Amino acid sequence: MPPDRVDFMQTNFSAAQLQDPTIREADDILRRCVHCGFCTATCPTYVLRGDELDSPRGRIYLIKDMLENDTAPSKDVVKHVDRCLSCLSCTTTCPSGVDYMHLVDLARERIEARVDRPLADRMFRALLALVIPRPSLFRLALAGAWFVRPIRKLLPGQLRNMLSLAPTTIKGPSPVDGVQVFPAQGTRRKRVALMTGCAQQVLLPSINEATVRILTRHGCDVVVAKGAGCCGALEHHMGKAAGSHAAARRNIAAWEGVEDLDAVVINASGCGTTLKDYGHMFKDDPEWSHRAARISSLCQDITEIMSDLGLAGTTKVPALRVAYHSACSMQHGQKITTLPKTLLGQAGFSTVEPAEGHLCCGSAGTYNLTQPEMAEQLGRRKASHLAQTGADVIAAGNIGCQMQIGMYGDLPVVHTVELLDWATGGPRPGQLAQQQE
Repeated sequence: MPPDRVDFMQTNFSAAQLQDPTIREADDILRRCVHCGFCTATCPTYVLRGDELDSPRGRIYLIKDMLENDTAPSKDVVKHVDRCLSCLSCTTTCPSGVDYMHLVDLARERIEARVDRPLADRMFRALLALVIPRPSLFRLALAGAWFVRPIRKLLPGQLRNMLSLAPTTIKGPSPVDGVQVFPAQGTRRKRVALMTGCAQQVLLPSINEATVRILTRHGCDVVVAKGAGCCGALEHHMGKAAGSHAAARRNIAAWEGVEDLDAVVINASGCGTTLKDYGHMFKDDPEWSHRAARISSLCQDITEIMSDLGLAGTTKVPALRVAYHSACSMQHGQKITTLPKTLLGQAGFSTVEPAEGHLCCGSAGTYNLTQPEMAEQLGRRKASHLAQTGADVIAAGNIGCQMQIGMYGDLPVVHTVELLDWATGGPRPGQLAQQQE
């Protein structure tokens, strides 16, 4: 329940400052905070460190002070905002509806614009922004990592950590990645565009392959549109607005070119949260606002569209106990909580949930690269809770979570759509190939 006494945060922006639409938005967000502190109990970094400044409420005060005084971000602001996972658990908990997501986004843009980070940090962030959103370059970088791994102890800390997270095997391009149309099987019910993503194409192409199979099997034409690519989330969460907005514009233009488009389907929940926010991203842009809002309105997670289509042709699957990991971007960002579990149940699987299901696994885009210590603590904590469910397999709806949990646990981790595809006539997921029927 909300606190009995509602004491909204007071702000002190000048009239001149409030002429800036960014400051007006921040002012509106800040004024909703009632200082209740409910967010602290569900914030992963506060749970780990017990530091008020590593809680949403603490960060809100730091951001407020920085914006009101129109100063360059202090070291404390940078440190504690950098430590935020953007898991958005606080937004689910907040009784006042504080839009923390967009407030911390504004803070990151301010930090990126006004802070001269150490050279090594700047270069590392630039490297991430350059390589990961581009599948061909990312695949080449992973190939290079294989050769460099023997001397990784000689490398700087961030590069050394990145090498430790790189997979030991590299998959080649998938047949579903290129620009093409996969026709519906039988009567066409929908025509959808599939966002094939960037890192996912390289790390686990089986997710896109399963998505195409299940959608075409259920009557969808699936279009991989020319010009579509990275959603922009990676640069967006580093405060690199120019790069993230450019990626968003490319996607919007690409999907506008798809005739008779019923939906844009996403199978990485982190991307989905960003795509559904395109309308907000361009709200003040007269050329792009309506276009972005239309595309955002068409975006659906794969579980949303499969719930709409209805699972058909389910076959008998082994009696597997599935621990469902709800990615933060799914449950807190997109507010999708029951659909994946319902679909898994309809497919014939028994589902269980771990303790602390609301807490982040520590992946959070590039967080496990930029904040490796806390990311590892959260990853081990999450993997332990999932193992304690006694499940045979873990299902998740986000590539980053899959990689993170798989690193710290022993259970196979598969995408929810791979299990649904298997249950409706597709192949057994590769991660389960060694398990007995």
